[in-house]
Amino acid sequence: MLWLRAFRNVAILCCVLLDTKPCLVTADILQQIAQIGLTNTLEQNLRPTVPKDNDVFDFIVVGGGTAGCVLANRLSENPNWSVALLEAGGTENIINVIPAMAAYLQVTATTWNFPAVPQKDSCKGMFNNVCFHPRGRILGGTSSINFMIFIRGNRRDFDSWAAAGNTGWSYDEVLPYFRKMENAVLDGLEQTQYRNRSGPLNVEHVKYRTPSAHAFVRGSEEAGLPQTDYNGASQIGVAYVQASTRQGRRHSAYRAYIEPIMFRRKNLKIFTYSRVTKVLIDPATKAAYGVEFLYRKRLFQFKARKEVILSAGSFISPQLLMLSGIGPADNLNRIGVDILQELPVGVRMYEHVSHFGPTFITNTSRQWISTNLVATLPNGLAFLAGRPDTPISSLAGVEALAFLKAPFSPLPPDWPDVELIFASGSLASDQGTALKPGANFKNEIYDQMYRQLENQDHYTILVMPYHPKSVGRLWLKDKNPLARPMIDPNYFAVAEDVEYMLHGIKESIRIAQSPALQKIGAQLLRAPVPGCESLEFASDDYWRCSIRTLTYTLHHQVATTRMGPATDPTAVVSPQLKVHGVRKLRVVDGGIIPSPPTAHTNAVIFMIAEKAADMIRGEWEEGK
Repeated sequence: MLWLRAFRNVAILCCVLLDTKPCLVTADILQQIAQIGLTNTLEQNLRPTVPKDNDVFDFIVVGGGTAGCVLANRLSENPNWSVALLEAGGTENIINVIPAMAAYLQVTATTWNFPAVPQKDSCKGMFNNVCFHPRGRILGGTSSINFMIFIRGNRRDFDSWAAAGNTGWSYDEVLPYFRKMENAVLDGLEQTQYRNRSGPLNVEHVKYRTPSAHAFVRGSEEAGLPQTDYNGASQIGVAYVQASTRQGRRHSAYRAYIEPIMFRRKNLKIFTYSRVTKVLIDPATKAAYGVEFLYRKRLFQFKARKEVILSAGSFISPQLLMLSGIGPADNLNRIGVDILQELPVGVRMYEHVSHFGPTFITNTSRQWISTNLVATLPNGLAFLAGRPDTPISSLAGVEALAFLKAPFSPLPPDWPDVELIFASGSLASDQGTALKPGANFKNEIYDQMYRQLENQDHYTILVMPYHPKSVGRLWLKDKNPLARPMIDPNYFAVAEDVEYMLHGIKESIRIAQSPALQKIGAQLLRAPVPGCESLEFASDDYWRCSIRTLTYTLHHQVATTRMGPATDPTAVVSPQLKVHGVRKLRVVDGGIIPSPPTAHTNAVIFMIAEKAADMIRGEWEEGK
């Protein structure tokens, strides 16, 4: 009945946060609740804006995720422009701001938990070989449900975009937008030319750190990795994680860009629980003029004087394009949608798939991140009293990162190939109640590997290659706008991707042998992965089997609406993010990213939206 204990502890924390009797909550704590936005959340939930059919706005932004929140804020800065922001979900509640609760958010109604099609070469540890793909269905999007790891990417990522014909997207040209969005509170690192202290999005070090996290950072240094600011001059090395949090609370796109203005700008209208089903496009002029959407089971239309902007994410934006007649001919013909503009929508998809492991046992006691140790009354009271250094502010256990170069890589030495994500815990951290169902892991994976760790200190290294060669695809099964798009990530179709993961696993084991980690007794968990028992434990072939079994997504799907010049046959949008061949229609979200960046994509999407807002304003304010 461990799941009951986990639920009880979460309930205790919720009781504290929501002032439910018999918890004792002081006036100071009530003030803290107000400060983290409960009042605005309740007001928006109780009094959502009701749409008026055929209403007209200058700009319609579809999707209230990271990019949509940024665009809604920046475009509505012009008081002469009217902006409508449509979001299929609702607004954040108190649980969204608690970093330690991130894993639980993956299994709630605030998530589009899209299943992939069954995989042949991966996801073997999941029911039916199906990996889930959580995306935020909430104002704030995936920034409201993710693990808040903030990584911008490598200089070479953006220079390669520009070299491929995407004028204006070189590192020197995007760095000002990374700086513009950021309020860096990073123990002195913010004083460099790479950081800024006046942007809307707070970025900080996580204040709570376990002894094993310190040991991992020291051990990585002993293994030859320098400490680095991976969002500064160089990525190669090891560092404590930088997070999109503010004083230990999640700082999502909603909190940073929408909450401060949502009741102050009359020219911005936010429509929650509004599911867009189609972009309205004049077939004669190929110009977008509005959208169709469902609100409370009734169909509405909004009209746009200037532009429709799709910011619905790497899955929903391509779905809407195809439903509106923009996409590959084979798919549109099969589902009976008239082709308005043939483009390779959804034909390419990349993702940073990771390996959940290896896991190491330590000889410490009660010094890991687990629900039983985190969700306590003292921690809850301290968190609400404003302290950012309780385990409740941990990013669900993620505490440090290492950036590695593979010896067989053809890429330049300053361009990392693999990221190691140090997490002080595993699937056992929540007794199998959140991470396991959120990723669709089979029961035998948990029972044979992790159940034994529920009362044992340990840590896990998630291994993530940065530059996968395997290409997936997204398509539509039919033209029902409420149906899920079909997603095939096609993990490990190129076997080379497995070898980069194998290198990361070996480096994790090498770092575990360092004096700092041996001081806490780090030992490789020797419970064999189900399905890999016939192979010699810890051999290369064993780890290759493990990689194809313990497959884990990190929300980094890109390229479904790929950016590129008109001469690029794989491109859907131009470097100005305009849909090729269609007027007054742009896509601004992670789908436009041409190839997997050396980053966790949420930071990159903030930058893309800031730059897009400047491009849009520059174009329309000049009267073009």
